[in-house]
Amino acid sequence: MKLVHAGKKFDDLVLLKDFNISFEKNKITCLFGPSGVGKTTIANIVAGIVPLDEGLVEGVDNSLFSYVFQEPRLLKWYSVYENMDFVLKDVYKDEKRVKIIDTYLEMVELSQYKNYKIDALSGGMAQRVSLARAFAYPSHILIMDEPFKGFDFKLKNEMIYLFKRMWEKSQRTVIFITHDVEEAIDLSHMIYTLKNRPVEIIDIIIVNNNREEIKNKLLSL
Repeated sequence: MKLVHAGKKFDDLVLLKDFNISFEKNKITCLFGPSGVGKTTIANIVAGIVPLDEGLVEGVDNSLFSYVFQEPRLLKWYSVYENMDFVLKDVYKDEKRVKIIDTYLEMVELSQYKNYKIDALSGGMAQRVSLARAFAYPSHILIMDEPFKGFDFKLKNEMIYLFKRMWEKSQRTVIFITHDVEEAIDLSHMIYTLKNRPVEIIDIIIVNNNREEIKNKLLSL
């Protein structure tokens, strides 16, 4: 999956110019850079939400997408179970759908809350519902747009653990957007560091066991 010679303008702002980037199938690729650099726009171009002015998006034909955003985009008047069911009802038959919902709610440790309305949950619990829903949907590509922003250290680590647990069970291509160094290292197989306008790839980092070296490199950007 890739953008090839991509160009994108918003009025007089040139965001992308002859921009090339690729995302390895069933791996977690991080777009790392400061707020406003264009990380979300790049992901939305891949998803077909934002059209290119020039260039091509390759390797996404007929792909299904799921999303986890910074804030849980859930139907507050529905229960946890009903939010899951809402996105799956046209995909799976009743018996299989119930089993899938129960499986993913168990994985995010929310089985006992499945009949609770979203308003009755904490922010962290609601985001766990978003994670479970995104993985329960049979997407090929998952876009994670700063989903742990604003969480404290303990809650962020819990969410990262749950994410890894679900990705191991149901691997898919992930575009992970963040400007948090620890998140980028903890979650990604590969990190693209982005700067400037038009957007440039400053570095491509393969995440390995040399965590401190990678951390220092990201902090120096």
